[in-house]
Parts: sequence; structure tokens; C-alpha cells
Amino acid sequence: MFHGWRVVAACFVIAAFAWALGLFGASVYLQAVTAAHGWPVAEVASAITLFFLVSASIQRLVGRSIDRWGPRPVLSIGAVSMTLGVALIGQVSAPWQLYPCFALVGIGWSTLSTTGLTATVAPWFERHQGRSMTLAIMGASLGAILGVPLLLFALARLGLGQGLIATGLVAAALLLPLIWRVLRFRGPADLGVGRDGEARAVGAVQSAATTPVAALGRPRILLWSAAAGFALALTVQIGFITHHVALAEPMLGTAGAGLLVSATGVTAFVGRLVLARIVDRVDVRRLACLVMAVQTLALLAIALWPTAPVLVAASLVYGYGIGHVTTLGPVVVRREFGAAAFGATYGAAATVIQLVSAFGPALLGFLRDGFGGYGPGLVMASIITTMSCLTLFVGRHWGRRRSR
Repeated sequence: MFHGWRVVAACFVIAAFAWALGLFGASVYLQAVTAAHGWPVAEVASAITLFFLVSASIQRLVGRSIDRWGPRPVLSIGAVSMTLGVALIGQVSAPWQLYPCFALVGIGWSTLSTTGLTATVAPWFERHQGRSMTLAIMGASLGAILGVPLLLFALARLGLGQGLIATGLVAAALLLPLIWRVLRFRGPADLGVGRDGEARAVGAVQSAATTPVAALGRPRILLWSAAAGFALALTVQIGFITHHVALAEPMLGTAGAGLLVSATGVTAFVGRLVLARIVDRVDVRRLACLVMAVQTLALLAIALWPTAPVLVAASLVYGYGIGHVTTLGPVVVRREFGAAAFGATYGAAATVIQLVSAFGPALLGFLRDGFGGYGPGLVMASIITTMSCLTLFVGRHWGRRRSR
């Protein structure tokens, strides 16, 4: 079996833990910490925002470090940082103590999420680049399907402090041996084969992954419209995921909210399965626009008709889009700028995407506290999602005009 597929499988498992303890786990931490200490939602959400800001600030460093030293040391540091941060969240006694905890989680998230995993997988494939990335990140859906209910179960049985310590220990015990064993090679060249497991041509030279964007002759509007479009969409998406448990609990209860988050993860998983089958045969920018338009309607439905059936149905629809939007960012950049420039171009785009989307949890939290409910904030979220769709569409149109 070509070792690249083992790398994809390992990244799938890593993604499951990273999204369970990072992105989706943030929703659980928000609800559990505010319930345990009585602190304002906006204050805890601001600490969660630091988690995304820290991650955004070191995206380029993560990519360059993987290029230089390989994925094993970088992802090992990330796993230790994330699990330690999660364990410490349950030990805080004052709001300010949340900030260093979420900073540690942010360091882990930067290495174990999209940029770190795609940089790990990218050297192994050429023909199956899009599919391999999609399958690796598909583990994120498993993090929502199983990770969030298990995390809620641990907190219910053991309490906030002991539950998060146990969670961190279990995650570290599973992730570190996996990373150390499977991710010990930088790429197929270490095994004497080419990408996709093909025989390596004698004297073949791979293109540098750091080719400047300007040298590619591609309009910069394509890159920055993709970065801006996905940044806006993910600002809403991360905010929605972070507040999903708090949004659903009044209507469904804690157990019901956990089940809804899990079910939303199932639809995101289905979305990624569909994407893996079609990603190499469709216009990915147009597909992203379509998915964002559907997500806009789902957010408006929850805001205008705040009932349990509408919340459940709209959450499932929105979740299907999560599976696409999270994955399509690097796929769009790779499609439009090629494999040789992927590291340089997506590293720049990922910094913008994460810096902007980091404010999603705090934005929705402040709107919720300011208006006394989530309705107005969800209307604003639908407007932002519409803007993200238009940005992708207009950027593509201008990019094509400048290419002529």
C-alpha cells in the first residue's frame, strides 16, 4: 500500500481529535464554563477568539516548519499544546486565566487543522491531490459526530475539571504515538517513489513549493477574493459552531443540543463524502457560492422561526455546507494556482482567513448579549454569508477579465 494513503488515514484521525477538541469543542467549553462560573457569554467567547487569533498568526510558520523538518515534530508539538490547553480550561478560577489556556489550544489548532494537514498530505499526491485533502479533512466530521457527545458525557460524569483532564490525557495518549509512527517521512522521495506511488523518474526535479504568486502570471484578485470570501463564510461558520450548544440548549436541553451538534456533524460528513467524489470534476468556486447561498437561507430560517423543528432542520442543512466550505478553500487555491505554488499561496490565504474568522465567536457573542437573543445576530450572519458568496463570484469574474 502506498504510504501516502496511510498519511491520509493518520490525518483523518488527527482531524477528528483536532475538530472535536478545537472548533467543535469550543461550543462545549463556552456552555460549560459559563454554566459553571456564571461568567458572561461575551467574555468567554472573547477568550475563544484568542484561540483562533493565535492560530492565524502562526499559519506561515507552521507551513514552513513542516517543509523544513517534516510533519512529525510540528504536529507532535501541536498535539501536546492542544491537549494541555484543554486540560487547563477546567482548572481556571478567573476569566483572565482562560486566555493562556485558549492560546495553547490555538497553537495546537494551527498545526492539527487545515493548513497543517494539507501541508502534510500535499507532497504525497499529484493526480489525487484534491481527493486526498478532502479525505484527510473528513475526520473533522467524525470529531463532531462522536467527539462532542463524548466530551459532553465526560463533563457530565466527571465534572468540568476532571472531565477535561481525562479528555486531554486520552487524546495525547492516542495522537502522539500515531504521529510519531506514521508521519515519520516528509514525502514519497524519502521512500524512493514519486507522488501517488508512481515510479520516480531518474533525474526528475520537483517544482519548488514556494514559487511567488506573481511569477505564476495569475491575477492576484483570484487569490485575495478566495481568501476574503472564505474568511467571511468561516467567520459565520466558526461563530455558529461555537454557539451551537448555547443556541440549542433552551429548546432541546443539554443532551438534545449535544445530539444536534452530532447530527450536524453527520451532515457535514455526508457533505465531504459527496465532495470527495465530485471535487475533481466541478467548478469548485461556483460550488462554494451555491453552498453559501443555501447556508444563508438556513441561518435566516433559524432567526425568523425560532422553533425546535426549524432549528433542527436548518442546522442539518447548514451542517452539510460546513463539510464543503471548510474543505473548498485550499482546493480552490490549488485549482487556480497549481500544486507548485500551493504552499506560498495557501499560506498567505490561510493567514487572512483565520485572522478574520477568529472574530466569529466574539461577534456572535456580543450580538447575543446586546440584543438579548441570537435572532438579530443570525440575521447579520446571513448577510455576511451572502457577502462571502458575492466576493467569490465577483473575484472570479474580475480574475478572468484580467487574464485576457
